[in-house]
Amino acid sequence: MLEEGDVRLTAWVHGYVQGVGFRWWTRSRALELGLTGFASNRPDGRVQIVAQGPRDACQRLLDLLQGGGTPGHVDKVISDWSEPTDAFTGFKER
Repeated sequence: MLEEGDVRLTAWVHGYVQGVGFRWWTRSRALELGLTGFASNRPDGRVQIVAQGPRDACQRLLDLLQGGGTPGHVDKVISDWSEPTDAFTGFKER
């Protein structure tokens, strides 16, 4: 359920992030932070993450993605902030 003040974070994670449990790890962190959305492998080797919820929780997820404690190896994260558009149920791996 979308709340007033919620934001949408879209993050494109580059590096060695497929086949290493990265989406599962991201889902676990997002659920701990109370976020909804998904993490999806992309054909070019990136992982796309869409997370919605309070701005501070989304920022914390972004910090974790960039922090070096993820499975695999993150080279860079490109992020985009926007207004939430869809009401997601839970946080899924796609």
